[in-house]
Amino acid sequence: MSILGIINSDPEIRQSIEFTFKNKNDQDLLFLIQNDEIIEFIKYTMPELVVINFSDPVIKIDKIIRQIKNDRLIFNFGIIGIFDSSKRREEELLEKYKSINVLAMLDNYCIRSHLLKSIEIIEQNYQLIFQKEFTKTFLEGACGKFIIDNDVRAVPLYASIGATILSQRGLINSDRKMHLQLALIELIMNAIEHGNCGISYEEKTKSMEEGVSSLDLITEKCKDPAVKKKKVYFNWDIKPDKTTFVIRDEGKGFDVKSLLKEIKNQDNFSLHGRGIKMAKKLSSKLRYNDKGNQATMVVNHDKLIENDVPAGFKQEKVIKVRKGQVVIKEGDSSDYLYYISSGTFEVLHNGAKVGSLSAHDIFMGEMSFLLNQRRSATIKATSAGKLIQMTQKTFINIIREYPHYGIFLSKLLAKRIVRSNEQAASKKR
Repeated sequence: MSILGIINSDPEIRQSIEFTFKNKNDQDLLFLIQNDEIIEFIKYTMPELVVINFSDPVIKIDKIIRQIKNDRLIFNFGIIGIFDSSKRREEELLEKYKSINVLAMLDNYCIRSHLLKSIEIIEQNYQLIFQKEFTKTFLEGACGKFIIDNDVRAVPLYASIGATILSQRGLINSDRKMHLQLALIELIMNAIEHGNCGISYEEKTKSMEEGVSSLDLITEKCKDPAVKKKKVYFNWDIKPDKTTFVIRDEGKGFDVKSLLKEIKNQDNFSLHGRGIKMAKKLSSKLRYNDKGNQATMVVNHDKLIENDVPAGFKQEKVIKVRKGQVVIKEGDSSDYLYYISSGTFEVLHNGAKVGSLSAHDIFMGEMSFLLNQRRSATIKATSAGKLIQMTQKTFINIIREYPHYGIFLSKLLAKRIVRSNEQAASKKR
């Protein structure tokens, strides 16, 4: 990442961020304050990551968010949020901004300790989070794994990635993304706190009564090298209709039945067992192994997620497709470009399936459309859906009115070329 856009006017926040990056010479910081320059940066730079001070005293953040959200094609970037916990709770902000791609939310005092760590984790998982064109197999099924240290700073970000990979691919809606993120945070924190660090129910209760935070308690426990080296294993397995999350720690485990019984008898305001309560409410199934050091949560996918129609496309023809309908036929002329609002589709070449498309792919049939070539594949709906149909003349007129769409499309096609080159290179190895 060469330029990191930072939407902030607070001089103290700026000072903390500059201090954090003082030894990172490969990262250019661009502080943005004025509304016009913020919108212009996002439209024409099309960043993949932006830092936003959601507690900024000068910038009208909500107005900026509304402006950007009206333009579906440019509102694709990840966000690291900064906030003042003395004024707003993190859960409130996640609820308010659940429809945008907030990957991490950092309290002001955590900037120097957490910001760089968050960016490093995002960079390590860059392809998974942002380059959706490289991960089409998520719709057919895919799995992945994170190995997490007993580092509380990293937990919200790993949980956010777990929720984001489903949300960005249209498998869960924004409400469920936010709740899934919070549930995963709690379950991973449980694995660190009660599993790896061995903090008992009674010990946590006593520390809370004495004003000692969970973070302080975990930090104290991790002074023991044997505790510090333990890991949390966070796995996911994505199928077309559901995703299974498995969180395992290296602790001694616990009496699952006794704890679940105790949690059931607690009032709703108890902080104990909050993660288990949230996970049970969100998931279709939550179970623990006999030892008590592994939680498995199954999340059913939403049936239909629909993309907002971008500005400029709203007057174009809407095509409603049914399951089994052929939208594009191999060998036909490329008269139209399609924006995918909803639905899933399979790509067939010479009768064999070679790929899949959904709303997260944004366009359908753009290569042959732009090159004036005949269609190279057949595209068939595997579910009901909705498409926006455009002629070449219409699309050119839209780009004239919204020139940044041309940049977006160029970037999208460049990524797909890189993907093809990488696939070709991997076959030669």
